Amino acid sequence: MTVFSDHIPTISKKTVTGLLLLSILSILIWIIPEMIGFDASVSLRLLAIVLLSIYVVLAFEIVHRTVIVLVAATIAIIIGITTGLFPADKSFEFAIHSIDFNTIGLLLGMMIIVTILAETGIFQYIGIKMSKACKGNMWKLLVMLSVFTAVTSMFIDNVTTILLMIPVTFYIFRTFRMSPVPFILAQVLASNIGGTATLIGDPPNIMIGSAANIDFDSFLIHMGPTIGLSLLVSLILFRVFFRKDLKATPQNLEELMKQDEGSFITDRLLLTKSLLVLFSVIALFVIHGILHLEPSIIALGGAGVLLLISGKKPEKILHEVDWTTLIFFACLFITIGVGRESGMIDVLAKAALGITGGNPWTSFFMITWVSAIASAFVDNIPFAATMIPLIEVLNQNPTIAAEFNYAISPLWWALSLGVGLGGNGTLIGSSAGVIAIGLSEKYGHKITFNQFFKVGFPFMIITVAAGSVILMIDVMLRL
Repeated sequence: MTVFSDHIPTISKKTVTGLLLLSILSILIWIIPEMIGFDASVSLRLLAIVLLSIYVVLAFEIVHRTVIVLVAATIAIIIGITTGLFPADKSFEFAIHSIDFNTIGLLLGMMIIVTILAETGIFQYIGIKMSKACKGNMWKLLVMLSVFTAVTSMFIDNVTTILLMIPVTFYIFRTFRMSPVPFILAQVLASNIGGTATLIGDPPNIMIGSAANIDFDSFLIHMGPTIGLSLLVSLILFRVFFRKDLKATPQNLEELMKQDEGSFITDRLLLTKSLLVLFSVIALFVIHGILHLEPSIIALGGAGVLLLISGKKPEKILHEVDWTTLIFFACLFITIGVGRESGMIDVLAKAALGITGGNPWTSFFMITWVSAIASAFVDNIPFAATMIPLIEVLNQNPTIAAEFNYAISPLWWALSLGVGLGGNGTLIGSSAGVIAIGLSEKYGHKITFNQFFKVGFPFMIITVAAGSVILMIDVMLRL
């Protein structure tokens, strides 16, 4: 009996607590609509429980994030079939259609480019340069990394920026023999702030620009000042949130100051080829709207060209790709897709906007906050897709049209601000966050859902509050 008991897996108190909480919340989801007289379909309630399960499992670290979304996607498809959302013979087609392959392709292409670029030693070079510049001052280093990440995210999408910057950060802190986690969190938050400023900085902005016919310059002119001031607020918050970590003294500083960063560049020819391809891809990102090319095509094309001219073995490079994160995204898209098919996101958006009564400024703040809160828990890409037609209807309201008599309705800027900054609320709220967590785990530094939430959610609330007020003032000054 003793022999067998040694092999029985133990269930932690955290797991039991998480499962108990999930059970209680699931019961509430099932009975509350009946109590308030809301006609919620069976599929909507079941899918709400599935999505809730993802967050609870992540929060209590019951299983790996990719495992839970893989199971959740499977259950969501089964629910969709059994409740009549789509027929069984169309389930595979539905799943494929739900996945945003533009995002998946963009991530895969940039992962390949960054993997090849990393072999040149450029990340060690940049890491040494930044380390020398900060001279052991952690606050200075945090500002440098955060501002550089935010500004770069304005002109390269924030996912690509994170893919480029996280290896640099890990090299710096491996040299300092310190935990990089606070600085990783700061860069994720900064990347989402910066990406909100431009048309190409964040995927939802591309969707908004396409729907409202907004060009790159107009986006930057209208959102730039708000995001610039929001970044200053962010730096103050970083100083508060990470004050203990900023007091730490790095090790090996004297040894690091003596190092020759140029010696870390191991293959200058490959570096030249890699940078040429990277800058070409970035340039094409900027003008992709004119060329009518999706960013994924550009990224995958650049990856293919670099594989060709670098002479690297594809199997070696592809082995370094973070497939776990890509599968996580694909399964999350499928789960959200089934939820959207059930009308879940529509119910949330319409219920929130229904209380505005057509008041322009109430609608403005409602869109901002509903988008921010929802985007923290639901991927901001499908939520933006749901909100766009609703905003088009709101813009036709005579009261709103008369108050917001602009070439571009301020409601579009409210949506961009909400979905952009809202993604900072949780670990899975933005693509950049998921990528950073995946890379951190790959480098041996696990960042949990709760660890991210404790910093990200209050940061999101404060920056959205500041940003919405700044944006409102900017809109009023343009009258």
